[in-house]
Amino acid sequence: MSTRRARLDRPAHLTQHGTASDGRLFRGPNGAEVRDHTVARVWDRAQKAALTKQEYASVLAKRPYDLRHACVPTWLAAGVPSTQVAAWAGHSVAVLHQIYAKVVAGMESEARDRIGRMLGLAAR
Repeated sequence: MSTRRARLDRPAHLTQHGTASDGRLFRGPNGAEVRDHTVARVWDRAQKAALTKQEYASVLAKRPYDLRHACVPTWLAAGVPSTQVAAWAGHSVAVLHQIYAKVVAGMESEARDRIGRMLGLAAR
């Protein structure tokens, strides 16, 4: 792989700072695991900086996990194949469908329309 390609594929932060020996992106002093209370404190500061007072007072993204939980259905609704979403989310396809079945079921009409477009059929 060329140096130019490596720079395009790898964010500058990773090139400069790397990861912990076990692959974690975020690490404490001396490579230690970041403690939960540190994550919670930083998360709270980020919310206060990024959200309105009403949004901050709401349940919107109260935990970092909430962003992940919101992201997966967004990927599914965007039409990303469930095999790819499962890989990105660290789930098996079976677990993905079990947890997000309502999202997948709600996409039936769009799926039929995509199939129709691929077959060159007129929209319903």
